[in-house]
Amino acid sequence: MQLIIGNKNYSSWSMRAWVLLTHYSLQFEEIRIPLFTTDYKQELLKFSAAAKVPVLIDDQLTIWDSLAICEYISQKYLANRALPEAIDERAICRSYCAEMHSGFMAIRNKLPMNCRARRALALDTDVQAEVQRIDALWSEARVRFAGRGDYLFGDFSIADCMYAPMAMRFLTYGVKISTIGQQYQEILLKNPAIRQWWTEAEAEVERLAEFEIGVEINH
Repeated sequence: MQLIIGNKNYSSWSMRAWVLLTHYSLQFEEIRIPLFTTDYKQELLKFSAAAKVPVLIDDQLTIWDSLAICEYISQKYLANRALPEAIDERAICRSYCAEMHSGFMAIRNKLPMNCRARRALALDTDVQAEVQRIDALWSEARVRFAGRGDYLFGDFSIADCMYAPMAMRFLTYGVKISTIGQQYQEILLKNPAIRQWWTEAEAEVERLAEFEIGVEINH
């Protein structure tokens, strides 16, 4: 398999698929294309007409959406264990994933992912409302599935991959959440695959001005 990704420091959608593959120790070739350079879209068009990341290539199959990639990986290579086994719990997990996939636009637009930064930034009411929604989702899942494991639905799942970039954003901008939400955030950020992504993101040299917002805090 080949996984085409953007900058690790900035590309939240790339992170989701990469973390799933890495967490489960699946073998793949990483092809990194730095975003927003003069020719990055031409490079991406070599792999997908959507000209976006991530893209998964598996033999003759090309998949160009992060959630579709995660579902495919779970079905083909993980015997579906990246989703809960029970049909009702799987439906809830998919709802978590879909809400992340299509929502939280204020956070995405106003709190860009920047793994290596620590920034102070005032949160407007739209961002605060979305933070509260994510915190509620995390807390509800952790209370319900607390006896099964450390992650949202007990075992590590696609939902954890989908929300990992939000955990990074909350760290970057010092976003305050509930005690339960913070405990889950800390668990995510200790995950070895996420730690590896984070370490490699910090080592990147590219700087994108539109992602470098807020007042820098030493850390």
